[in-house]
Amino acid sequence: MYGPSVSNSTIDAAPPKLAAQTVDLRSDTVTKPTPEMRRAMAEAEVGDDVYAEDPTVNRLQQRAAEIFGREAAIFVPSGSMGNLIAIKIWTHHSNEVICEELGHINQYEMASMSAIAGCMPRTVRSADGILTWEMIKPLIRPHIYYRAQTALVSLENTHNMAGGTVYQPRHSDEICDHAHAAGLKVHLDGARIFNAGVALEKTVAEITGKFDSIMFCLSKGLAAPVGSMLVGSNEFIEQARIYRKMLGGGMRQAGVLAAAGLIALEKMPGRLQEDHDNAKFLAEGLSHIKGVKVELAKVQTNIVIFDVKGTGRSAAEICDGLGKRGVLAGPTDSHSIRMVTHCDVNRAAIERALAEFRALITA
Repeated sequence: MYGPSVSNSTIDAAPPKLAAQTVDLRSDTVTKPTPEMRRAMAEAEVGDDVYAEDPTVNRLQQRAAEIFGREAAIFVPSGSMGNLIAIKIWTHHSNEVICEELGHINQYEMASMSAIAGCMPRTVRSADGILTWEMIKPLIRPHIYYRAQTALVSLENTHNMAGGTVYQPRHSDEICDHAHAAGLKVHLDGARIFNAGVALEKTVAEITGKFDSIMFCLSKGLAAPVGSMLVGSNEFIEQARIYRKMLGGGMRQAGVLAAAGLIALEKMPGRLQEDHDNAKFLAEGLSHIKGVKVELAKVQTNIVIFDVKGTGRSAAEICDGLGKRGVLAGPTDSHSIRMVTHCDVNRAAIERALAEFRALITA
């Protein structure tokens, strides 16, 4: 699944024992489907989606395409699969994909672009995860037959490991314009694109119009239990259906899942501002804890990444201590921690998390 970005220490650790009133800030992937979603799932009209006969899946795909102003969309089991399908379509073996160094497709998708699509990432590091054309242009390979050729640029909006930072549309549009002029395609890893839309006060169609393909997740802040969407032209989605099947993503009576996805798509974007407000509240509270450093200006959406080096403890030690107090978070490196707000964590829970953090540091 297109899951939370975590460090190796988090992956290797034993699953946490959850307290009765656990405040889970590890990721917005831990969200539970709403009661309305559960009812819709139980009552969903279904068919065989491999035959394109599931009416609920078809409605979800049609609605996603409408919202993004595109010709078509396809429901996929995970965002990682959606990204890989797009890479497969836009590239050939031995091509390169330009992306930000800490981007999800480079760091957390099992090197699938190399192992399966036969491509290599060509990366550049950005302090805030946001690329510019000036950063991208020098990475484009010259047209020499013995050099690997650049085929695709992939951007991530919001950028997970930069703390949920957002591309301004003028910057992403400029990248698309120049990339197209250079004969390159541009894919958007928009796992949390609705968070970006809320932060920018623009529709997702407005901020993604120049991309050749877009992936977005239903199972993060939108709280559906499973699934992501890939949107683009009719021709692109026809190709995507082939690769989805090749990768094992052909689902049968998937309307049970799509029913929740429809509600996620229609109902949940309107409440994302609450998560952003809670993230800012969390960041402000953390900034007042001795030894914690937070760049408040970077907290633009629902992700807070902060430095704990000043506490004299490692990120893993702090997360372990918080876990024992019923607050779950994840280290991103030796002295950095990520917390993510979502619909299952209200303001009172944030206040409790801050109180437990203060108590841990002063203990």
